[in-house]
Amino acid sequence: MAKRDFYEVLGVQKNASDEDIKRAYRKLAMKYHPDKNPGDKDAEDHFKEATEAYEILKDPKKRSQFDQFGTAAFEGPGAGGFGGGFSGQGFDISDALRAFMNDFGGDSFFSDLFGMGGGGRRRGARRGGGGSRGNDLQVHLSLKLSEIATGVTKTLKVKRKDACTECKGTGSKSGKRGTCQHCNGSGRIQHVSNSFFGQLVQESVCPVCRGEGQVVADPCSKCSGSGRQAVETTVSVDIPAGVSEGNYISVPGKGDLGQNGGSAGDLIVVIQEEADKFFERHGIDVVCSMDVTFSEAALGASKTIDTLDGKVSLKIPSGTQSEKIFRLRGKGLPVLHSSQRGDQLVRVQVKTPERLSREEKELFEKLAQLEGKEKGNFERIKDLFT
Repeated sequence: MAKRDFYEVLGVQKNASDEDIKRAYRKLAMKYHPDKNPGDKDAEDHFKEATEAYEILKDPKKRSQFDQFGTAAFEGPGAGGFGGGFSGQGFDISDALRAFMNDFGGDSFFSDLFGMGGGGRRRGARRGGGGSRGNDLQVHLSLKLSEIATGVTKTLKVKRKDACTECKGTGSKSGKRGTCQHCNGSGRIQHVSNSFFGQLVQESVCPVCRGEGQVVADPCSKCSGSGRQAVETTVSVDIPAGVSEGNYISVPGKGDLGQNGGSAGDLIVVIQEEADKFFERHGIDVVCSMDVTFSEAALGASKTIDTLDGKVSLKIPSGTQSEKIFRLRGKGLPVLHSSQRGDQLVRVQVKTPERLSREEKELFEKLAQLEGKEKGNFERIKDLFT
C-alpha cells in the first residue's frame, strides 16, 4: 500500500519548522498512543504512520531526501530508513513505540500523557554492550480499588528469555566466534541501486550477524546458537498509590536478554482496574449508595458506612430526600505522587419496604390519615385566598 505524504500525515506545510513538526507529532501521539487506545487497531495504525513520518522529517538529511525523492528514498531492498533497524514494510508497532520513547521518554509531555513516569528510563534506549538489546515485555496487572488507594507491592511471574544454561549465553559449544562472511566483519552492508535520479548507495545492518561482525562458529544445541532460553522468573513491582487504568510502570532489565551480550529489555507493567462491588470510581472521587428507611430519612439518623480507609459515621439529617448526595471530604483516591485526595460521594436511597407486618401496616395507615388531614387543612387555608 502506497504511503501518504509525510507532511500530510502530520498535518503541516512543507516549509514547516522543526518545532511545528514536533508539535504536530506530539498532538497525534497524544491522541493515538496504543496505551490510550488499547485494542484499537485503527489508532495503532495512525500512531505508526505518524511516528514514521516524524522520524523522517525531524532529521534534516532524511527530510532533504524525502523532499527530493519522496517515500521511494526509504523503500525497497536495503533502504536505510531511519538507521534504527526499521523502514518500509519492516516498520511495526514495536518500532514506533521505541522511537516514541527515544524522543519523548524523558519529556514532561510523557508524564502529561499517562499521568505518571515511565520508570526512569526510555523504553527504546540501549544500555551498554555490543550486542542487540533484548525485547521489552508487557504484562497486565489487575488491581483492586483498595490497592490503588494505598499503593501495593506485587510479585509477578514473567516468562522471558535469559542466558542459556548450557553455553552460558555465548551461543557456542566451545565459546568461539568467527568473522561474519556476509559483511566481512564490518557489521554493515551496502546496497547500490539505479534510479531516474542517479545511483543511490544505501547502507544497513548486516542481517546475518545483526551488526556484530561476528557469528557463532559451532552453535549450542540447546539454544540453537541464540545464547538464550525461555525461563519463568518472579519480579517484584512497587505500585504507587493513585494509579489509573492504562498507566504503566517500566521495570528496567526485566525483559528479554539481548543477543550476543546485549543488555536486557524492560518489563512494562500495564495497570488494569478491577470493578468494585461497592465503589464506583470517577477520577479521584469514589461514589457509593446507601439505603435508609422512611423513618431514618424523616427523623434523621447516624449511619455507619464503608470508606477506602475503613468505616466512618455519616449523619443523615431529618427530612432527607431520596437521591440526596453527601460528600465525605478526603475519603476518595489519592492523586498520583501527591498528598492530595479526592472525596467520597454517598448517594442516599430511601428504601420502600416490600412487606409490612400488621403493626407496621397500622402505623402507615395512621400516617396516611394524618397526611390526609394536613392536606385538608392546607386546602381550606388555600380557599381563603382564592
